[in-house]
Parts: sequence; C-alpha cells; structure tokens
Amino acid sequence: MAALSSSPVLVSRALAFQLFFYVWTTVYCLGVLPAYPFLSPAAMRVVARAWQRVTLAGLRVTVGLTHEVRGREHLPARPVLIASKHQSAWETLAFHAMVPNVAVGLKEELTWIPVFGWYLLRAGNIKIDRGAGSRAIRSLVEGGRRAAAEGLSVLIFPEGTRRAPGDPPDYKPGVAALYSALRLPVVPVALNSGVFWRRREVIKHPGRIVVEFLEPIPPGLGRKQFMARLERSIETGTARLVTEALQANGVAARAGQPPTVSL
Repeated sequence: MAALSSSPVLVSRALAFQLFFYVWTTVYCLGVLPAYPFLSPAAMRVVARAWQRVTLAGLRVTVGLTHEVRGREHLPARPVLIASKHQSAWETLAFHAMVPNVAVGLKEELTWIPVFGWYLLRAGNIKIDRGAGSRAIRSLVEGGRRAAAEGLSVLIFPEGTRRAPGDPPDYKPGVAALYSALRLPVVPVALNSGVFWRRREVIKHPGRIVVEFLEPIPPGLGRKQFMARLERSIETGTARLVTEALQANGVAARAGQPPTVSL
C-alpha cells in the first residue's frame, strides 16, 4: 500500500511538538509539586486532565493532528471496563481527557519516573507488575478491584503494547481475568491513531484521529466467548477507522485486504 509521505516540514513540526511536550510537562510537573502532598486522587485526575488537554492542544498547533470521539453514548455513568486498541503513544496522552474518572493499567516502569511517576500512582492508576505472567495478572486484578470499588472505570490495552495498523492481533489473558473478576460491562474501543503517529518514529502526520467507543459487552460470558467477541468488535471497528483515515488522506485500501500503512 502507498505510504503517507514525510518531508522536512513534517520533521520540523514533529520536533516542535517534542520540544513543547518536554518543556510543558517539566514545567507543569514541577509547578504542581508543592501541592502534591495535599492532592486527593480525584484532584490528581483533574491535574492529569488539564495536562492532557494542553498537550493535545499543543499537538494540534504544532503538528496539525486533532481527534474526534464517537460513541460516547456507550459509556454509562457507572464504572465499566474499557478495553482499547493500542496503536501509538497518543492514547496514553488522551484517555483522562476523554473519560474523567478512569484508572489506567500501566507498566510498572512508568511509575519509576521521578515526580511524574508519583502523579500516576496518586491519580489511582494501576501499576502492573510485568514479571511472571501470573504475578502481572494478579496485580492487574487487585488494582482493578480497588479502582472499581472507588467508583472508577478501568482502562486496559488488551494487547499489552502498541500494534501497528494491519498487524495481526495479539490479545493477552489479562483482559479476560479482569472481566471475570470485576463482573462489569466491557466497552471496546477502536481507533486509528497509528495511521498518524507510528510507534518508535518521531514524525507525526497531520489529520484527525478517530476514537470510537463501541457497543458494550455484558458481564457473565464464558472466557472464550468473551475474548472472541471483544477481538471481533475491536478489530472490525479499528479496520474500518483505519480505512477511513487512509482514504481521507488519499490512500486507498486494497479491496478485501486488511488495511495497512507505512508512515
């Protein structure tokens, strides 16, 4: 498939965002630090939303990358388990802005970052021990139960790491363990962020990322039935959004083939 083009202009705009991001994040984290001992988890989530909204505004100004959210009607007022496709770093900068009361399952290494890691934990996010598989699942389930008991939705990326558009899916057992333990509806999330912001690359392309909350999956299904339904929902929705993004950027998907992109 044809690739979205890159240019010196795109490189300079991407570098401008990187500079903005690191300066903004450093200044903001240090500015909040004196108040840190007095911030409740709810207050820290407000701090996180403000950081994410300014970051996304900076991305729009420097790169020309915006986003659209669809399917908000599928998010009930009560806690749910949100299972999202993960294609780029963009998702880690956006979910608190889209879902105010959410605890995110995140790798333990992120909590080691001075100051920033403290904020992640104070906001009620879930630190996942990524050692042995059973230990990781246990830490995820325990954290999910605490978050749900506090009235928070729980966000997990079921594949565990970023997958480029068109890569074969690789769903991990942690999402099934959470589904069984929490007994909450699961809201699948499809997106196309990887078309514009590819993992391990500096360049970010202008355009519009679409995030779509899909029809919830009720609690109580068997493990195999749940996993099959979750994967089908996310992968079908994501393929549709990726194709939409490619076509909007003048890149046509091959008929009958899963959409792929090379940035």
